[in-house]
Amino acid sequence: MTIRSFLGRATLAASLATLSVGGFPAPAHAAAPQVKTQAPGFYRMMLGDFEITVLSDGTAPQEPEKLLTHTQPEHVRSLLAAAYLTSPVETSINAYLINTGAQLFLVDTGAGELFGPAAGRLVANLRAAGYQPEQIDAVLLTHIHGDHSGGLVLAGKPVFPNATVHAHKREADYWLTPANAEKAPDHHKPYFQYAATSLAPYVAAGKLKTFEGNKELAPGIRTLEAAGHTPGHSFYVAESQGQKLVFWGDLMHVAAVQFPEPAVTIQYDVDSKAAAAQRAKAYADAAKQGYLVAVDHISFPGIGHLRPQGKGYSWIPVNYSFTK
Repeated sequence: MTIRSFLGRATLAASLATLSVGGFPAPAHAAAPQVKTQAPGFYRMMLGDFEITVLSDGTAPQEPEKLLTHTQPEHVRSLLAAAYLTSPVETSINAYLINTGAQLFLVDTGAGELFGPAAGRLVANLRAAGYQPEQIDAVLLTHIHGDHSGGLVLAGKPVFPNATVHAHKREADYWLTPANAEKAPDHHKPYFQYAATSLAPYVAAGKLKTFEGNKELAPGIRTLEAAGHTPGHSFYVAESQGQKLVFWGDLMHVAAVQFPEPAVTIQYDVDSKAAAAQRAKAYADAAKQGYLVAVDHISFPGIGHLRPQGKGYSWIPVNYSFTK
């Protein structure tokens, strides 16, 4: 045996010894640390000639059994369990960017600094998706609750300095009138301060533009009144090349409960009866017509179809596409 072959066999034997101890793989010398963060939260798809980018603002823990109304806590827990969920439910906060090729529209802005460290991720995810806040031409607010308008500002400064903010006139009038705060239920009062803070720099700059009725904002982009959740709650509709996507805002909050039972409402509703009526109408139309819907509080990315199921509906998430 040559010295070279002897050394080769010795090296192989040593290597095998390190790979197996008592017939089991040898333990790693150092475990890789857990990362404990998600990938950047954006999802992209095409709607005809429009590019749609879903942006995650993060999540917020919610206790549906305490928040949902026209139902019972135990029943809510049973519906959550059927969806393999327990309370508190980590609820997505989604926003949507529409690139028409001519303009950039952002539908809702997330919570900004209002909802703690699990939220306020929209700007980071906007940049990760290849865009900058300064490029946004228009912000379309479905309504002015803090988790939809809070992302307009950071430390009192406008996050989207070149954008015009659009909201229904009834919505702006309601939340920006101090007298309404005095008459509101206690659990609604903070929203008035959130609204004033979030919109202040845009109002001062003359960049808050209100609308009434159903209005075309740009070719392929229009508003659709859906008052109930708030006085001026509005949908936005994007259509291109025969494809349609309706942005529902806060039409619903808890998929595991409000799809099978659309009549269930939530404490966040300013007018729960009207909100339930709008939900019934919107569900039925989306299921009948087969168009896509985008929902702010359905698990990210929150885009899909509805299908009738029993006395309610089931949710069919959009199929993932790597090529858009």
